[in-house]
Amino acid sequence: MEISSQNTIEKSISCLLFPIAKTDAVKDQLAKAARLAGQGSELLSADFTGAAGEKTTLYGNGLKIHLIGLGEPKNWADLIKPFRSFSHKQAAQLSAATGVWLGGLTSAQALRRAEAAAHGLLLGTYQLGRFRQEPAGQEHPLAQEGAQLMFFGESLSAEEVTAAGQKGLHLAATQMQMMDLVNAPSNYKTPEMLASWALASGEAHGYSVKVLDKAAIQQEGLHALLAVNRGSEVEPRFIIMEYQGQGGNLPKIGLVGKGVTFDTGGVSIKPSTNMHYMKSDMGGAAAVLGTMEAAAKLRLPVHLIGIVPATDNCVDANAIKPGDVIGSYSGKTIEVTDTDAEGRLILADGIAYMLKHYAPDTLIDLATLTGSAVRTFGYHAAALFSSSESLQQQLMALGEAAGERVWPLPLWEVYEEDLKSDTADVRNFSGRPMAGAINAAKFLEFFTHQHPNWAHLDIAGVAFGDNEFSVQKSASGYGLRLLTAFLETF
Repeated sequence: MEISSQNTIEKSISCLLFPIAKTDAVKDQLAKAARLAGQGSELLSADFTGAAGEKTTLYGNGLKIHLIGLGEPKNWADLIKPFRSFSHKQAAQLSAATGVWLGGLTSAQALRRAEAAAHGLLLGTYQLGRFRQEPAGQEHPLAQEGAQLMFFGESLSAEEVTAAGQKGLHLAATQMQMMDLVNAPSNYKTPEMLASWALASGEAHGYSVKVLDKAAIQQEGLHALLAVNRGSEVEPRFIIMEYQGQGGNLPKIGLVGKGVTFDTGGVSIKPSTNMHYMKSDMGGAAAVLGTMEAAAKLRLPVHLIGIVPATDNCVDANAIKPGDVIGSYSGKTIEVTDTDAEGRLILADGIAYMLKHYAPDTLIDLATLTGSAVRTFGYHAAALFSSSESLQQQLMALGEAAGERVWPLPLWEVYEEDLKSDTADVRNFSGRPMAGAINAAKFLEFFTHQHPNWAHLDIAGVAFGDNEFSVQKSASGYGLRLLTAFLETF
C-alpha cells in the first residue's frame, strides 16, 4: 500500500474515511463533513456523537464519506481498533484508493491519527485462511497491488503525515507476519521454518542472523534446549539476531523469546481439550522476531540482540522424564519435576547465552509461560517481573500507552524455597498448585546472574485469544507495540 498526504482532496478519491472522536469538536467536524458532501446544516441535527463503533455514510460531490466514531481512545489499541474493525467488516465499502480526513486537528493529533489509521486499515486486511484450498472471499481493496491510502486536511505537513502513516504500515505488516507465525499449525511451523523467517527478514531489512542447527547446538552446550527436543522428530534451532543502529554509544538491549512450536507437555502430557491451541506456544518468539524486524525497518538508534531457542515438546521413548536431571548452557544442573514446564528450560539456555556473549545493558525475555498468569490477569495483561524498579515502572507506563498492559508480581526470596532440589542445583517446577507464574520467574532469575536491569514478561493470556476477527482463538501480535515503544525511548 502506498501512502501520500496533501491538503486538498483529489478527484481520484471516491471513498473518504472521516474519523471523529468524542473528544473532538464534533459539531465542527460534522459541519465540515457536510460541506465535503455538499450537504446543508441539517447534518448538524444528526445523532452522531463520535462514540466508539458509530458509523454513518454520507453521499455527495462524487464522494462516499464514512463517518467513523473513535470514542475516547486512551491508548494506541483503542485508537487503532475502529480503523481495523471498519477495514475488516466493511471492506466492500472501501476502494483501492481510499482517503482519510485529518482536518481540524493539532499537528500531534494528526500524526498520531495517521499512524493509527494506516496501522488499523492494513491490519483489517488480515486473513486467517492461509491453508484453505478456496479463498475466503474477494481480495480486500487495500490489499490489492497498487492500493493507495491518502491523508487530507488543512495545513498538514505532508512529509510528516506521510512518515507517520508509513510507520503504521511498517508495524502492521510486521504484526501480521507475527500473527501468521503464531497461527500456523505445527506441521508447517517447525523450528527450521522460524529460522528461515528470521534469515529472510534479516536479509530484507538489514540485520544479521545466525542459526545454530542441532550439531552446533550440541557443540555449544545448550543442554536444556537439547533435553526438551529429545522427544521430537524435528531438530531444534537456536536463532541469534543482531541489529546495529546508527551512532556511537548505543544502548545494548537483549531480547529472548520462547520458541516452542508445539507443546504436548511431554511425558507430563496436557489434557486434550485445548491442546490444539498449543501451536501458539511460541508467542514470545514471535514478539522477539517482530521487534527485531520493526527496529530495523524504523532504523531505531539502538544495538538490539534477539535470541530464540526453538523446538517442539513432544513424547517418544527418548523424551525426558519427570525426575531426570539435565544440564544447561550456564553449567547449572536442573531437576525436571514436570516436563510441561519446558519453556523455562529453553529460556534458561537463551538467557545464559545472551549474557555470556553480548552482556546487554537491558535484558527482557517474553514467553507464553504459565496458566497461572492467565488465571491471575485473564486476557487483559501480561505478568511482569523485574530486577529493576525503574524498568518495571517504564514498561508499565509504556504498556498502558500502547494498549499492551503489563502488571508486576513479586520476586521475593521466599519463593526460592519452592525450587530447591535434592539432586540438582535447581528444579523447574515446585509441584504446588499456587504461585506458578512467580515460581517460573524465580527459575529464570536463577540464570540471569543477578542482572540489574532484567524483566520477564509472561504473555500467556495476551498473545493468543478470542477476538472479533476469527471463529476460534487466534494470535494478537502482542508485544510489538510495547517493545517498539520501549526501544524508541532510547
